[in-house]
Amino acid sequence: MGLSRFIENPKANFSQLGKSLLIPLIGLLIFLFIWEIGAKSVHTSLGTFPGPAAVYQQSITLIEEHKAERAKEVKFHERQELRNAKKLEKNPDATVKVRPYTGKPTFFDQILTSLITVLAGFIIASLIAIPAGILIGLNGTLYSAFNPLIQLFKPVSPLAWLPLVTMVVSAVYVSKDPMFAKSFITSLITVSLCSLWPTLLNTAVGVSSISKDLQNVSQVLRLNWLTHIIKIVLPSAIPMMFTGLRLSLGIAWMVLIAAEMLAQNPGLGKFVWDEFQNGSSNSLGRIMVAVLIIGLIGFLLDRCMLFLQRKMSWDKTVILR
Repeated sequence: MGLSRFIENPKANFSQLGKSLLIPLIGLLIFLFIWEIGAKSVHTSLGTFPGPAAVYQQSITLIEEHKAERAKEVKFHERQELRNAKKLEKNPDATVKVRPYTGKPTFFDQILTSLITVLAGFIIASLIAIPAGILIGLNGTLYSAFNPLIQLFKPVSPLAWLPLVTMVVSAVYVSKDPMFAKSFITSLITVSLCSLWPTLLNTAVGVSSISKDLQNVSQVLRLNWLTHIIKIVLPSAIPMMFTGLRLSLGIAWMVLIAAEMLAQNPGLGKFVWDEFQNGSSNSLGRIMVAVLIIGLIGFLLDRCMLFLQRKMSWDKTVILR
């Protein structure tokens, strides 16, 4: 079916293909050209600013370092298993210890750490913001009561929250065998505090903007409060709610990188800061790899939210970007 349509109107389809593929490719090539030319004219204390070729080479190096570290981990476990097997062979009742591998986290390990942290913080923020936004949107008195607090805390930088959160976590989260590391809890709470506001406000606005006709339908059908929320409020508020969720996820990702850099918590932010402090001739290239990966992950997270919005939105004719 798709091939027949393409054959029926090849000119229009080639034009559409050019817009969707060729134009973005041209834009990317222009960017790479400007980057390569501009990088050569920027000289820093660590050498010339890295161009695309140097960044590509450093990305290959990071991949090789990851593979080498995983090979070390495999050998570590093999040696441990062999040692324990020999110990049990001599004494079947002997107690053997299985120690975890504690090697240096690689670039890809830190990417995974950052992703887990940002998604956990974002989910917690959403679980707080969406119900609160619904309640505030449905009740004008609650909105008037809480709006000053929202406007007060919404612009607070993560750099201001982080010292307070760090001290509170250190004082409250005390355990001899903690389930999660304090650095993870600190980053998670900081991300949640900074990212819940767009979802909260957009959900409240979406709920309060429900048309009078839909509210009248709910009253005529005598829907109870929960059914009214599920059948009327949520479907109507989904566009604004997802706008808030997309903004919150983008903010969460930016906040996390800043928090990891400042607090030296494991993740991409710490990788960037460590490379900056390292000051080797390859540091700029490795930092630029991290910058591109941070941007790429942020883009992919936004596309994931857009995909969910398209699946959950009742109005499939709306153009979402």
